[in-house]
Amino acid sequence: MFVSPSRIAVALALGMSLSSGAPLSAADTERFDSYTQGRTIHFDWQGQPYGAERYLPGQRVIWSFLDGRCIEGEWYMQAGDICFVYEDRPDAQCWSYQIDDSGLSVTIERGSGPALTLTEQKRPRDEMVCLGPEVGV
Repeated sequence: MFVSPSRIAVALALGMSLSSGAPLSAADTERFDSYTQGRTIHFDWQGQPYGAERYLPGQRVIWSFLDGRCIEGEWYMQAGDICFVYEDRPDAQCWSYQIDDSGLSVTIERGSGPALTLTEQKRPRDEMVCLGPEVGV
């Protein structure tokens, strides 16, 4: 389902979920935002570096698989999950999440395959570097 940024803004302003019309949990949104905003969080998958996300004001993000390519997006809360829409992938990716003493972990269900769980690295091994746009052919 394509969710336009303007629809996200309207839903957030009304405090409603995009799918059900149910009120969003302001506490969930505030907790996630206060934990992430202004930070770059590096994620591991099964003990190996997976990627990093920079959390900006206004629920904006920049994601990278740590390959020099960075993708801008936005996040919003829906039915207790954290959902992301990126410039190169307009369909929302919604993750359940947990914030505890070990940091942030997020899990996404993947159809008939196993769920994908990413965990926050406490001491990132790589930096998040965003190279400029590709030029020339």
